[in-house]
Amino acid sequence: MSFDAQHTPFQAIGGEQPVRALVDCFYEHMDQDESFKIIRDLHPPDLADSREKLSLFLCGWLGGPQLYVEKHGHPRLRMRHAPFAIGEVERDQWLACMAIALDEQAIKGELRAFLDGRFAHVADFMRNR
Repeated sequence: MSFDAQHTPFQAIGGEQPVRALVDCFYEHMDQDESFKIIRDLHPPDLADSREKLSLFLCGWLGGPQLYVEKHGHPRLRMRHAPFAIGEVERDQWLACMAIALDEQAIKGELRAFLDGRFAHVADFMRNR
């Protein structure tokens, strides 16, 4: 599966609603599963804003509408995550939580392989310790 401006991962995943469902699933597991306590503790008690921002970001990052940019400006991921200590453990918990969400949303095959690779690249880029 190759992606370009005419055929994006955003389209392949099904648009904004499936992106939001993926994000909701991700945060539900992060909030409820003790194995994600380290990354959960990096977030505020109320996850509504985190859910909204990740959903908006992923829409644009996957090749859909630039909703995050329209509302918040350039994502500046490293700058926005700089206040939080992110090492291998945090990266790995984030990726494991996202893998569960991808599984539960039945994202498979070439799209899944593509997303796994992209998420791994960005998660590793966020490490700051």
